[in-house]
Amino acid sequence: MLGSDQMDSDKCPWMGKKVAADPQKRMQKGIAMMEKRMASVELENLTAQGLLIDRAHKGSVHSTLIIPPSLSDAHGNWQAGAIATLIDMIASVAIYTETGTARGQVTMDYSISYYSSAKIQEKVEIEAKVIGNKGKLTSVVVEVRKKDGGGLIAVGKMWAASNEFRAPWTQPSRL
Repeated sequence: MLGSDQMDSDKCPWMGKKVAADPQKRMQKGIAMMEKRMASVELENLTAQGLLIDRAHKGSVHSTLIIPPSLSDAHGNWQAGAIATLIDMIASVAIYTETGTARGQVTMDYSISYYSSAKIQEKVEIEAKVIGNKGKLTSVVVEVRKKDGGGLIAVGKMWAASNEFRAPWTQPSRL
């Protein structure tokens, strides 16, 4: 068995570098990589502003967010599109904690049910759980609740496929 400071042969999908054999360290490294990736994507960066990942275990992620004013609609409510983007992002992190695969995730089916709204500066909890993993297919359920009182805001369900697609121009030429 490898020690926590030793590395296995698995490679990080973003950087191509070796990752820690310890699953907890691998998850932490993967989450850090996702955060770096999010910084380069404006919409995701805006949506995740202030997001704190409280716990991440194999197949589950628990996080909290104080809804920033930049995500409000005309009535001071949390925008439905921002909720959808956040659910998608947290579901991807949960899939990564389960499979170790972040690159090549393709959403096959995605649905959200909205139950109530939340106001700006309100604290919410987001919990994602992998409920099925069938080889290249992974199913995740994400619940968004108000921190005070636990009122349900939204539930997202997603099936994603791991796709190792490589563009033809990255293949060596046959000539």
